[in-house]
Amino acid sequence: MAAFGNRNGAGFRGFLTRLARDQRGNTLAMIAVALIPLLGIVGSAVDTARLYVVKVRLQQACDAGVLAGRKFMVTSASSTLDSNAATQAQNFFRNNFKTGMFASSAVTFTPSKTADNQVAGAASATVPMTLTSMMGFGDNTVSVVCEARFDVADLDVMFVLDTTGSMAYAASDTNMSGQSVYSYTRSDGTTGYYTAEKSNARIKALRTSVLNFYDTLAASADSTTKIRYGFVPYTSTVNVGKIIPSSFLNTDTHTYSSRVPFERNYGSSSSTTYTNTSQNTCNGYASRSPSTGYDYNNRVTYKTVSWTSSNGGRCVVTTQSMELMYRFGPLSVDISQFVLGGWVNNPSTWDSSTSKWQGCIEERDTTADSSFSQTSLPADLDPDLMPTDTASRWRPMWPDIIYERNNNLGTVEVTASTASGSSYESIASKMSSGYVSCGKEAKRLGVMSRNDVSNYLNDPDFRPMGGTYHDTGFIWGTRFLAPDGPFASDTAAWPGRKTPIRHLVFMTDGEMSPNLDIYGMYGYERYDRRVTGTNTSTQTARHNARFLAECEAAKNRNITVWVIAFGSGLTSELQQCASSSGNAFTASSDAQLNTAFQTIASRVAMLRVSK
Repeated sequence: MAAFGNRNGAGFRGFLTRLARDQRGNTLAMIAVALIPLLGIVGSAVDTARLYVVKVRLQQACDAGVLAGRKFMVTSASSTLDSNAATQAQNFFRNNFKTGMFASSAVTFTPSKTADNQVAGAASATVPMTLTSMMGFGDNTVSVVCEARFDVADLDVMFVLDTTGSMAYAASDTNMSGQSVYSYTRSDGTTGYYTAEKSNARIKALRTSVLNFYDTLAASADSTTKIRYGFVPYTSTVNVGKIIPSSFLNTDTHTYSSRVPFERNYGSSSSTTYTNTSQNTCNGYASRSPSTGYDYNNRVTYKTVSWTSSNGGRCVVTTQSMELMYRFGPLSVDISQFVLGGWVNNPSTWDSSTSKWQGCIEERDTTADSSFSQTSLPADLDPDLMPTDTASRWRPMWPDIIYERNNNLGTVEVTASTASGSSYESIASKMSSGYVSCGKEAKRLGVMSRNDVSNYLNDPDFRPMGGTYHDTGFIWGTRFLAPDGPFASDTAAWPGRKTPIRHLVFMTDGEMSPNLDIYGMYGYERYDRRVTGTNTSTQTARHNARFLAECEAAKNRNITVWVIAFGSGLTSELQQCASSSGNAFTASSDAQLNTAFQTIASRVAMLRVSK
């Protein structure tokens, strides 16, 4: 028994010894103990990542909300955000941060209007913890702030505005007739004409829309933003002659489709001889009848004398009737005094009538063609060409001396009686019918206050009159904006600042409508043919080609082109002129015109997140 017991005791002790030495079960115990801090580390990483993702998404949603709010905000004196802007802000926030995202709750977003007319926002969301909640950690609230503003870089904005006769009518009108035409005395003492504006005239809506455009940009700019404005009202020409350097104008002679008066003998002369006559008595026989002007037949009788001392004083009196004549044709006229801007004698009349230049111009030399290369534009279409000689300088329009000549392209001489017929009519007599017009003087780029803009748009000369030539306005709008042209100093960068962003806003209420009997920027087209050449049937197509060539010239010079067709559809030429399809607008009502201008202003002002 003792021996057996001893053997069993030794085995038990061996088992315990082996068990004490066996380490295989220790790993499980260690893992069990380590799980507690490991759970904390992993849970913290997972939940921290969730919080980060939620904050990023919340910030994005907040940014989207304030951007939408600022875009739709109505500028006003109110210190609170208008309801539509607030609604749009909330909608954009919710679209970007869906309810329940990452199990979040208590999601809030509050947009507000800042003191400087921008939109700020604050957003928050409560995010429940997952793994770390087992360690006693509660929910976390994530908060972000944001702000959006229209931030305007330095800008140059040139408005090229149709002020033709149809602008006196309502946007819905299709019959552009019936409105009276009135004359008035302009500030320079000359006579101007305008079509009476209807109470809901298009030009009235234009004035309002341009002012609202100005207000939108002004509200978007900060105190350091530099904005310059320019205006080119256009019809068949533009009024720029007195705002450009005098060295840019021809100041000696220019060829016009004009006339000059002269006299020729009518019938044979007769003479009477007197003897024993003193020289003084002889001189007294000299006369003109009538003493001034001409009789009803446009004739005059001259008595001239010749005295010699023979026969006690011999006096020969010669009587000759003369007839008033006119020479019509392309005639060289001295313009040296006319371009100075004072009253000068009218060289096309026999009396002492006078003329004064209103400021509208004829174009410099050009090429009559139907297509143009941007690498070799003719002088009138090259925005960069400096006026250095007769061919490249501009010339004053002189309506008072422009005459029809019975469709004769050359020079013709007719009697004054014949010249009084309708085939030899003065173009000045058609000013009340819009065959020649000279509207509001253009405004080169410069800083303008709201009051400056309002005064410009409401000036007595900013009135509807004349025919529609899109190329005339666009050529000068591009010229005034071109960074390397004759007016480059106007659009140069402000000292120490970047190059301004250049925009040309072109508004018209009709299609290109040239007329051979209009006297405008390209002279009297029936006779001068600077655009059509010998084929006058191509007139409209040729003017459209010039318009499109200048549109391309503008875009090639980094000028963003915006086009608005008011009360009419967008022609293919207008669509092609715009910098992109999104830059072309139609407006069939006053409200739509205002919306188009506001849309452009909003895009010109660059919306960005500022915080």
